[in-house]
Amino acid sequence: MVREAGKEDLQEILELYLCLHEQSVPEPSEHLAQTWEQIIEDKNHHLLVNEVSGQIVSSCVCVIIPNLTRNVRPYAFIENVVTHSAFRGHGYASECLQYAGQIARENNCYKMMLLTGSKEKKTLDFYKHAGYNSTDKTAFIQWLKE
Repeated sequence: MVREAGKEDLQEILELYLCLHEQSVPEPSEHLAQTWEQIIEDKNHHLLVNEVSGQIVSSCVCVIIPNLTRNVRPYAFIENVVTHSAFRGHGYASECLQYAGQIARENNCYKMMLLTGSKEKKTLDFYKHAGYNSTDKTAFIQWLKE
């Protein structure tokens, strides 16, 4: 079942992110608590989770970004798409992306975008199968130092 994350889901989401690219779960801190509160309270920030038997097995983030072009229509940015390694290949991430697409349509978005750092054919084929393409835009990233 795909749903929006609730305040009680933080620890389980942080643990799921270990299957994404994180090396460890952040220590509890005021900064973590404030960031989590900001995410949960932001009407344009949708952290989606997919549960199986009460366990969060997949997730993605869908951020609706207000925009002054394209007839003042917003766009959606998808980030942190992840499925627990033991649950991959069952369509759970696809369900998250479909739910994100529903949110984007409800918000009158004119496009959805996502970036991936993966070069694995399996991952790239997953995004293509989900309806994304890598031919319309060119992405550039500048990593900022801490």
